[in-house]
Amino acid sequence: MAESKIKNVAVIGLGKMGNPISRHLLNGGFGVTGFDVDPKACKAVACKGVAVAASPGEAAVNADLVIVIVAFEDDVETVLFGDKGVTSRARPGTIVGIAATISPEGMASFTERLSQLGFIPLDIPLCRGERPAEAGKLLITGGGDKEAFDACRPAFATFASSIYRLGPSGAGQVGKMVNNLILWACISANHEGFKLAGKYGVDEIAMREMLLDSSASNWALETQVGRHAMPWAEKDMMIVLAEADRLRVSLPLSGTLKEVIKGIKIERDEHFPYNKPQK
Repeated sequence: MAESKIKNVAVIGLGKMGNPISRHLLNGGFGVTGFDVDPKACKAVACKGVAVAASPGEAAVNADLVIVIVAFEDDVETVLFGDKGVTSRARPGTIVGIAATISPEGMASFTERLSQLGFIPLDIPLCRGERPAEAGKLLITGGGDKEAFDACRPAFATFASSIYRLGPSGAGQVGKMVNNLILWACISANHEGFKLAGKYGVDEIAMREMLLDSSASNWALETQVGRHAMPWAEKDMMIVLAEADRLRVSLPLSGTLKEVIKGIKIERDEHFPYNKPQK
């Protein structure tokens, strides 16, 4: 399968990331079939010409590549292995790319199970957020079989301007985990720095221009991503800390960072998405 040209792609999850990704794939000349549990999300892509299926399995029937973009690890479990999941209808040899941000340990489990069923697993979590998704300028931090990954590059290039393969399956989730740890650290430092500067009445705009030209410059400060809602920040840090516990690695800064992020969200009256417990 990996040697064949990718022609048809199934996108499972048509929300703020899956919607633009499916449109970019379609505009790039790929056949695209999508699925989402939300009828409004399905209608939104159908209006743009994306075919919509009644289940993840149905979406994957003719797919050469399946891209899974759902919120939580147990959602990945359901869309892959549920009664009407991807593996119930997809052809053996289909490449299954997990774009959801999940734990490396979870990815290892999915890799083993998909491989045993004859599928080719890749992990392809996405960085940069919603605006780059709309612009087709996401970053993929990937892992998995090199031949299969390379076969997917033309499809990935329709929605990602930066594509990295970091190693075997699971390496992509490690890359995303480390990216998120550093991102939230920068956002937290920016937040506390400006809070302190504000007490002195320093001009915030001038301060930001100075910092961007200084050794404190960082991507979060440049893009001002920290000014937007951070619905997945706590989930990201839960993954970091759970993996650190599993590996018996001490990450004291990460423990503090999780609480700082929680404090920022409390200040903004932001809530954890859906209040859904993590595994």
